[in-house]
Amino acid sequence: MKALTKFVVLAGLFACTINTLPSYAATNALREAINHPNRSAVNKARDVHRHPYETLSFFDVKADSTVVEISPGGGWYTEILAPLLKEKGKYYAAHQPADATSDYAKRTRAAYLEKLASDPVYSAVTVTGFAPDKFYEVAPAGTADVVLTFRNLHNWYEKDKGEASLLTAFKTFHTALKPGGVLGVVEHRLPESKLNTDWTESGYMPQSMVIRVAEQAGFVLDGTSEVNANPKDTADHPKGVWTLPPVLALKEQDKAKYIAIGESDRMTLKFRKKAE
Repeated sequence: MKALTKFVVLAGLFACTINTLPSYAATNALREAINHPNRSAVNKARDVHRHPYETLSFFDVKADSTVVEISPGGGWYTEILAPLLKEKGKYYAAHQPADATSDYAKRTRAAYLEKLASDPVYSAVTVTGFAPDKFYEVAPAGTADVVLTFRNLHNWYEKDKGEASLLTAFKTFHTALKPGGVLGVVEHRLPESKLNTDWTESGYMPQSMVIRVAEQAGFVLDGTSEVNANPKDTADHPKGVWTLPPVLALKEQDKAKYIAIGESDRMTLKFRKKAE
């Protein structure tokens, strides 16, 4: 009986160990990607404000995930996601569309493609197109585990002066995701008490609006996180969110004050496409 009991206990311990291995491996892979040598020192210095480990973990990003990043800009998160997903996952970077006509769109897309060509770590990245005013296939329909967008919503809202472009964008994300897939949103957060102010050119967005539009597109709010919150940010700066680092739009004027505040207060929202 004692031998049998000992066997059962050991079997249980072994099972527990096996069950913890995937979680440990996933944790390790993400940390290795964040510490990857291809990341620039300038980008690494912003980890203290952007919390990439906590943020990507909250959004269920794993090494074997199919991930779409919307409007990756200069590639801050690309430097993490590309090495993380290169071997077992899939990374779609939905940048400016190839048929864009503006000089800005052409220039920024070209710069991003040049970055990808500069290092083999980016060789598995698939570049697609995105614009908020019409549908683009950011990834094959129903294939993505996670769609991510970081500090982009205010650009789409300002450009089109309303919620319509946001809804089009969210529907695009919904189409790309698998049933049960995650939409992760990080955005500069407008305090709800300032909804009656002239906030639309400030770079800040009301969290209540983002949730409402996402739900209209068919998403369910699955969770919120305060990992990117900054209680020092009052969201009422002379040049909007661009008053704060890293832009520091006022340059030397009150520079120390705004550096002390740090980067903006940000909502971190996790939505899920309903499972079929």
